[in-house]
Amino acid sequence: MNFEVILCILNRGFADTAMDAARAVGAKGGTILHGRGTAAPDAEKLFGITIQPEKEVVMILVADKIKDAVLKALYDTVGTGTDAQGIAFSLPVAQTVGLTVSSTKTAKKEESPAPKAEQ
Repeated sequence: MNFEVILCILNRGFADTAMDAARAVGAKGGTILHGRGTAAPDAEKLFGITIQPEKEVVMILVADKIKDAVLKALYDTVGTGTDAQGIAFSLPVAQTVGLTVSSTKTAKKEESPAPKAEQ
């Protein structure tokens, strides 16, 4: 299974809203980091938004098949058109360790062939 990490940077206080939106479309959980924005004052004029220095960064590891749904949910719920003024993007994940992926399908056990009799 291939994974993507979604990073969502938004104004402080909106991380739970972002996680609720992501969970609603299949994400299992995420990590919330606190940060501080460092945008230049000209960025406010360029993008037409007010930049608050206190930020939250939500990291969500998802299967690549639900990445687009999660990004859309984040855009709709905490995107630049909301008070959260969030941006989100994804990056491919080359490898994972320590991750258990559960499946709703029961895997069939392969039976080993009977040993051949020696002649």
